[in-house]
Amino acid sequence: MNTYDVKRFTVIAKTFITSLTALLLLLPSLVLAQLDNWHVLMEPNELSMLINSGSTLRIIHVTGNFSEGHIPGSANAPYAQFRGPQNNAGQLPSLTDLTTVVQGLGIDASTPVVVVHQGNSASDMGAATRVYWTLKSLGIQQLAVLNGGFAAWRDQQLPVSTTASTITPSDYQPVWNDTWQITATALEAAIEGTPQQPTMRLLDSRPNSFFTGQQSVAVRPGTIRGANNLSFNTWFDNNRLKPLNELDALFASTITDTAESTVTFCNTGHWASINWFVLSELAGINNTQLYAESVVDWAQSNRPMDNQPGRLAHYWSLTRSWMQSLAGSTP
Repeated sequence: MNTYDVKRFTVIAKTFITSLTALLLLLPSLVLAQLDNWHVLMEPNELSMLINSGSTLRIIHVTGNFSEGHIPGSANAPYAQFRGPQNNAGQLPSLTDLTTVVQGLGIDASTPVVVVHQGNSASDMGAATRVYWTLKSLGIQQLAVLNGGFAAWRDQQLPVSTTASTITPSDYQPVWNDTWQITATALEAAIEGTPQQPTMRLLDSRPNSFFTGQQSVAVRPGTIRGANNLSFNTWFDNNRLKPLNELDALFASTITDTAESTVTFCNTGHWASINWFVLSELAGINNTQLYAESVVDWAQSNRPMDNQPGRLAHYWSLTRSWMQSLAGSTP
């Protein structure tokens, strides 16, 4: 072999090694692509297939009694860690606190994450969608919510564990992306008609009794001025989101107006995160934002509201809500 042949062989060998290395790095994503099972709304059998394929992913339980049963290999991530104080539960924790939570779960930007709620009610899904929204805003690139939650997993008689997994913390340093968030200041400017603000679709995600001011957990009943009502319950059959073909039909019949942006809100950003997830992640409606603090925050200041009842009706609403909270029926 002459000098030219040696050099040529060396170049070919290096090219082969480089290509092989790149292929090996792509294998995890190729597994996901071949299974075609990574959907932002994931079914239990799809998640089971991913687990059995050996794919690297992080499953986090955000509601339910983790020690009494969870998906094998998953991590306990209590919903309260992603929420604000009792007087303003929709408020985001500090970035420092959220960083500690994410690192403790062993998550970095490229970690595929499936968020699991207990699945005892449609409302419970709001915990999963709110955590999904938070993680997406923290830069996590591949996320999913388990449709029907842990209850749906158990209904299909899939494996259950009561043993906590050992999680190796990450060193991820997230930077908050406010693309999917709107602040009270920006929202107030928009509804007061500041010229720089785009045309906005404002959706109250609460049941109608909250929208009309008949029921309230805020210091003032009613809804944010200019809002329309689109209850989070619209999308559900029992405790699961409807099949995608039925959701498509609902999108077409429900979202009939045109707008440059969409804002969802509720009492504390819990139910509203379901509407945000359905509209942004499933329907693909661009510029959909969540007002995380929602009406509980909005009503604390003298901001404009619609559907405000008289004082006597308001006091009765507060009394009824207090009685329901004692009975454990208020979200």
